[in-house]
Amino acid sequence: MPTIGDIVERLEQFAPTALAEDWDNVGLLVGDISWPARRVMTCLTVTPTTVHEALQRKADLIVTHHPLPFRALKSITTETTAGKLLLNLIAAQIGVYSPHTAFDSAPTGINQHLAIGLGLREIVALVRAPGSTEPDVGAGRMGILAEEYSLQEMARRVKNFLGIDSLHIVGDDQLQISRVAIACGSGGSFLPAAIAEECDCLVTGETNLHTCLEAEARSLGLILTGHFASERFALLSLAEYLSEQVSGLETWTSTTESDPLRAV
Repeated sequence: MPTIGDIVERLEQFAPTALAEDWDNVGLLVGDISWPARRVMTCLTVTPTTVHEALQRKADLIVTHHPLPFRALKSITTETTAGKLLLNLIAAQIGVYSPHTAFDSAPTGINQHLAIGLGLREIVALVRAPGSTEPDVGAGRMGILAEEYSLQEMARRVKNFLGIDSLHIVGDDQLQISRVAIACGSGGSFLPAAIAEECDCLVTGETNLHTCLEAEARSLGLILTGHFASERFALLSLAEYLSEQVSGLETWTSTTESDPLRAV
């Protein structure tokens, strides 16, 4: 029977923790590498909904994109949501592993998937990892489209790939796009890199108003898909990867998880 340690080994080969940002909290966050792990659920975030599903379906390990805990906890009690979730998981002997920004930046990680899915060519890291000579090792991605698209047309391509009905854009609808930067999640901090690399557009999940205004002032288009949509799709392929890599493992991606933001 596979153990949590077997799964951790495969995950760290796929998305080495050395690729994670300094501020992040990645790796095995709950559990013991010796615990048996035959059933693994992937999800974007550990929430009451995903924990309930893990308990109901008798998961042995949750591989979550977003870490829990993320920041240091002074106490673990039922007085907080994080504490209650952690206590429930520990009581059921369910481990938690998070690859987070290591998965974002991995050579076959989320940003790479986005870049390929949007039809980019000559794909390289938007911000190369310090000391790396490999062009695809680092944070974010950028690449070239086979032909120019307007910002409106590019937005439609993004919606089609992610299977979403709506998103936000910043910039002139007819702005011509050929060089595209990618940063999943909350990627506004990548705007200076996108400008420095002379990209025409940055595709990310979400950012703040001031970043939108700066992009507008620089005539650089922004396509904001929503944080959930920019990352959730990749958890499906992660579950498939683990099933292929670890013999005797049953995997699935949470069927109850959903974007907390709704348009009304």
